[in-house]
Amino acid sequence: MQRKIRVLVVDDSALVRQLLREIIDQQPDMECVGAAHDALVARARIRELNPDVLTLDVEMPRMDGIDFLGHLMRLRPMPVLMISTLTAQGADTTLKALELGAVDFVAKPRLGVEQGLLELAEQIVEKIRVASQARVRRVPVRHMSSLRHLRALPMKPMRLSQRPGDSIICIGASTGGTEAVREVLSHMPEDAPAIVIAQHMPAGFTANFAARLDELSTIAVREAVDGQPLLPGHAYVAPGGRHFAVVRRGAGFAATVFDDAPVNRHKPSVEVLFRSVGMAAGPRAIGVMLTGMGSDGAAAMREMRELGSYNYVQDRNSSVVFGMPREAIAQGAAHEVLPLAQIGPAVLARLGKSEPDTVPFVQP
Repeated sequence: MQRKIRVLVVDDSALVRQLLREIIDQQPDMECVGAAHDALVARARIRELNPDVLTLDVEMPRMDGIDFLGHLMRLRPMPVLMISTLTAQGADTTLKALELGAVDFVAKPRLGVEQGLLELAEQIVEKIRVASQARVRRVPVRHMSSLRHLRALPMKPMRLSQRPGDSIICIGASTGGTEAVREVLSHMPEDAPAIVIAQHMPAGFTANFAARLDELSTIAVREAVDGQPLLPGHAYVAPGGRHFAVVRRGAGFAATVFDDAPVNRHKPSVEVLFRSVGMAAGPRAIGVMLTGMGSDGAAAMREMRELGSYNYVQDRNSSVVFGMPREAIAQGAAHEVLPLAQIGPAVLARLGKSEPDTVPFVQP
């Protein structure tokens, strides 16, 4: 028989611990091997039980979940699924957790916790399965003061073969994508072309995500607003719970944000964004597929390539989850498959070329 995924639940609420145990134990491929009401008990349980995945609350006595996660990812990296309250403060804390190395999160309701968790049961167990397959690494500590200092340093302007407004960069990501997107944007100077981003994330989190990227990037990062022009030196994040598409407006591009059915089970969907960029920009587009579970965006990225775009896909070794990148490669959408750290520089090098040339496909 296939070995079950061993899960340790860490939450200060006895009700939440019991509900999560029941949800997990109902699955044939996983088991809750233990629970802990605070971080210090959790530390002993981890040594004793050696779980595959940890579900972790944020607000706990003696040591909060963020401090505990920081220690854990430095000393014993393991897949962690955060259980975060759906508030503005909870969204910011969740992003800090992802920055520290948590694989993903589930937004639990502040009120009606019992019914809310039961309604989220399918999402919780799916994310536990994904987390159990994730590549987890020790995450170096990045101090905010040093990041602000880096942002203040002058960056050499690009010498593009065409004006920034003539091109557009689109990025798709899911599990592990918040930090992957940050890494790509960290290479973008103030005169970079407009960048559009679809990151799988629920409503209530993407505004904080955009604000955090804005704080850590040279370019301006905003949550996309329907009808706004897409300007060089700016990046636009798809709002959680809504689709984001790009349309032509004169010689440039504009955002369309709308509510419609999920595509590939996601809203925002990478498929929607990539297909619109392919139709609006064709050979003026650069596509970037980053870490994530599933296949969202792979078919549309192939369509982008057929319409003339140039596409980069993150490689297996640097992906937290090699699902979306693998599917993009299988669809024949990738021109180059690169480690995450090389994608930003490769995009800038591509933009600086006077004539597009043929680059052989790099086998991952």
